[in-house]
Amino acid sequence: NLVSIFVYLAPLPTFTRICRSQSTLGFQSLPYVVALFSAMLWMYYAFLKQNAILLISINLFGCIVETIYVSVFVFYASKEARKHTAKLLASLNVGCFFLVFLFTLFFFKGPIRISVVGWVCVAVSVSVFAAPLTILFQVVRTRSVEFMPFTLSFFLTLSAIMWFAYGLFQRDWCVALPNVFGFFLGLVQMTLYGYYKKAKDKIPVLKTEKKLPEHVINIVAIGKTLEVHPVDSSQTNSSGSDTDAAEDEKKHEEQESDDEVKSHEKGVVCLPPPGPDEPCSLVNAVMCPTEPAVLVICAA
Repeated sequence: NLVSIFVYLAPLPTFTRICRSQSTLGFQSLPYVVALFSAMLWMYYAFLKQNAILLISINLFGCIVETIYVSVFVFYASKEARKHTAKLLASLNVGCFFLVFLFTLFFFKGPIRISVVGWVCVAVSVSVFAAPLTILFQVVRTRSVEFMPFTLSFFLTLSAIMWFAYGLFQRDWCVALPNVFGFFLGLVQMTLYGYYKKAKDKIPVLKTEKKLPEHVINIVAIGKTLEVHPVDSSQTNSSGSDTDAAEDEKKHEEQESDDEVKSHEKGVVCLPPPGPDEPCSLVNAVMCPTEPAVLVICAA
């Protein structure tokens, strides 16, 4: 019973994550619904057999825990997941259970009823052990052990060993047989967990080793592109200075031509002063554009 309690409590870390993230995180409700159905049937079998306190107590505990798990899953599940879980609960935990109960109650009596209910429990227990097969396929497909906790696989295997021994001592084959399948399934789960867990741990190391030389190569390549050529830069500067000088000279000539045009428009003529050998005459008169009314005549 103590080992079975650990089996029922093994999914607690999973549901803690579900509560914190407020999402089902891709987990499925099928294993928990089937486990609840199995616990209900084993309680019915234990009541019929009598003197099976261990079966009654552990399966009562299982019914309570699995009900809590399913309730939490439904609370945080999406609309489609809720509908799927509701269909499973209605078909298995309500429909199938009452069908088995009514069928064995009215058609069988005494030891035959106990035997029929026992073999029904065997079939359901095998389905409980087979329910994680969907998770196994998901682990193989995604190469991730996120959806298959190791604690659940470990305690499931240990519980199968203990209940198999209990069935042998009690000579109850309905208890012993399904745990043989559970034992081998637990071994498969732990083997897959160990294989894909090691593969996942190796991936970051390989990526780090590949990235280190790439960064070094990129740094060297960037350094080479930043070379400076002084010859080219001087040629560029000289050509640029020549261009600026030509532009300044052109602007100066344009300014002088503009001044001459403005002087003609005002009727003022500006002549250069006469040379030392030139005679002074009216032709050599100089009129300043700033004082157009003043006439300056040189003396003879």
